Amino acid sequence: MFIESIKNQKIKDIKKLNQKKYRDKSNLFIIEGEHLVLEAYKNNVLDEVLISVGYDIDINITKTFVPSSVLSYITELENAPKVIGICKKIENKHIGNKILILDRIQDPGNLGTIIRSSVAFNIDTIVLSEDSVDLYNSKVLRATQGLIFSMNIIERNLIDFIEELKCNDYKIYGTSVKNGKVLKNIENSEKFAIIMGNEGKGVESNILDMCDEYIYIPMNSKCESLNVAVATSIILYELSR
Repeated sequence: MFIESIKNQKIKDIKKLNQKKYRDKSNLFIIEGEHLVLEAYKNNVLDEVLISVGYDIDINITKTFVPSSVLSYITELENAPKVIGICKKIENKHIGNKILILDRIQDPGNLGTIIRSSVAFNIDTIVLSEDSVDLYNSKVLRATQGLIFSMNIIERNLIDFIEELKCNDYKIYGTSVKNGKVLKNIENSEKFAIIMGNEGKGVESNILDMCDEYIYIPMNSKCESLNVAVATSIILYELSR
């Protein structure tokens, strides 16, 4: 198929996916660039692709060829990619035994980095609070480098979700400088959830009160705190050893 104009309704509908409300309504989202498209294809979430005329990609899926002006119209990037994919949202209800809970994470780059570290260190499921940055924000997707398709990620009311975990014998860890146990002294638990909080405010106090134990990362006294993505990566690495 070939579409030439940005006035085409299909193209207009795809561009709308840059907005969260349309992603939520359609359960679809955009990915940009060959690497992300190939990762989505390998994980069976790719519905179709828009490809620049004169360019091609070796996948067996619906392809629509368009001029570069159409890709420039859709993309939020400064330089339009050669290929844009449209993917379907998938949620796996099975959460597993190793869970990372994120309370009000706002920075897309932080969330993307945390997703990559969670894959690297064998987390089964990431649980986002309902007021965290949108998982399908284009900056989040790029920051994951395609590893978003290798991680089960769900959105929940955290209070209700943590209560369910506690009823099912999960150990709940939070982070605290004052009351925390040094990270390397934490004993491995078969079923656990780690709660990490907002970049500026940390974990909500009512959520922190639900923790069974607190973790502390010892560091030079000149440094008051770590970036949440860095801190999460250190904790996940240590608990995976």
